[in-house]
Amino acid sequence: MARLDRRTLLTVAGGGAAALALPAVTAPTAAAADIAGARGARGSDTGLLHTWFRDTYRSIEALTTDFGLTADKADLSRPGRPVPSRNTSPTNIGCGLWSTAAAGGLGVIDRPTMHRRLDHMVTAVEKLERFHGFWVNWYDSYDGSVLTTWPETGAPVRPFLSSVDNAWLVAGLRIAADASPRLGNRVRRILATADWSYYYTPYDPADPVKGPGQLRGGFWTDTGEPTGHHYGALNTEPRMASYLGIADGSLPGDHYWHLLRTMLPEHGQEQAPGGSYTTVDGVRVFNGHYTHRGRKLVPSWGGSMFEALMVPLFVPEPEWARRSWGLTHQRYVRSHIEHGMVEEKYGYWGFSPSNVPEGGYREYGVDAIGMQVEGYQSSGVVTPHAAMLALPYARSEAVANLRALARDFGAYHDGYGFRDSVNVRTGRVSDFVLALDQGMIAAALAQELRPGLLQRPFRTGGFAARVKPLLAKERFSI
Repeated sequence: MARLDRRTLLTVAGGGAAALALPAVTAPTAAAADIAGARGARGSDTGLLHTWFRDTYRSIEALTTDFGLTADKADLSRPGRPVPSRNTSPTNIGCGLWSTAAAGGLGVIDRPTMHRRLDHMVTAVEKLERFHGFWVNWYDSYDGSVLTTWPETGAPVRPFLSSVDNAWLVAGLRIAADASPRLGNRVRRILATADWSYYYTPYDPADPVKGPGQLRGGFWTDTGEPTGHHYGALNTEPRMASYLGIADGSLPGDHYWHLLRTMLPEHGQEQAPGGSYTTVDGVRVFNGHYTHRGRKLVPSWGGSMFEALMVPLFVPEPEWARRSWGLTHQRYVRSHIEHGMVEEKYGYWGFSPSNVPEGGYREYGVDAIGMQVEGYQSSGVVTPHAAMLALPYARSEAVANLRALARDFGAYHDGYGFRDSVNVRTGRVSDFVLALDQGMIAAALAQELRPGLLQRPFRTGGFAARVKPLLAKERFSI
């Protein structure tokens, strides 16, 4: 299974992901004293955020091959320029696209360079083999061929069409076309056959288990066999695919109401939910919530930061639904801060799937705010991208947290930005940068430095006409 399937939500139970075999870390290089000592107060930290973006984008540049695809990861412990991994995914490619658009918008690269790089990346995407209008989960980042064996181990790879991973590539392409309008016709041609109804199982009131009105996790290309699960949780990042499909008209609007705020009260889950049933647009919805440290919020599947907060980097949920999405996002961040600082007393916070500092890959989160009974544990591993996602909701605390990770652990690499994760119990720091996590950092910093820069493609057209009215009707029971 592809790495991003760690977020899989089964209709009844969840699935995990295979760990990546990574080398053990060595001692981190020293963080820049100027960066670690910069002020964190709003208004005085703009230069620091620019520095963080500049170095993060350098890591994206280093991860992007001559072919034009942004690879999955690179090891910073080896001498010289980091070498991109052999594998890449639709999400990684999308990260490269939106990071490059952000770099042009923020002046980190000039506009001609941005146009040239986006053109090269879109050309690479045009060469990739597709199935049913979508991209498989793993390609060779150096030549664009479909991977059938894992580069590091030789293990077989079964090509898979992931709904959520394709959503992030489609998002990246839309952002590229917005940043470089000359690419508009080419991107429209690419996306013309990406019909989200391929993943959709229509709602069947006679059998809502088999017909839940939700998106499949995906399909295997060799047999056309679907996953046995659908993405059922609302507050997880697969909702990006839902928004894209509703916006382009390939999914019905009522699909949004068939997603779960919590599991139903009779289902096993992390805590007994509060809330009650309501009817919206003719759909009976259990308007549930969890309570954590006295605050009501809508849980994610595993309790990780990126499940809740990656989507609003692009879709302005807090603006379009202040009393619902805006409020639950704010409380979700507060739960992460208090889990790290008060409940576990780590002194640091921000938990999300990432590289394991000692080697491998796994999910991290705050178990209490995830639906999964055996949810994601924090385990003392803090990842900078999670704190970056909190910038719109707790800027000063997020900046202070990131400065502390750089100062206390050497978690910042001069030239390539934050390393992927830190075990704050042992002091071990990851040697790796991952395209997904660097892409989230780049988008979060761009949103903070130039609000709306990457949101323009998601504020007009079908997003304004179809998605925004749905969010305006949302009334979480919080």
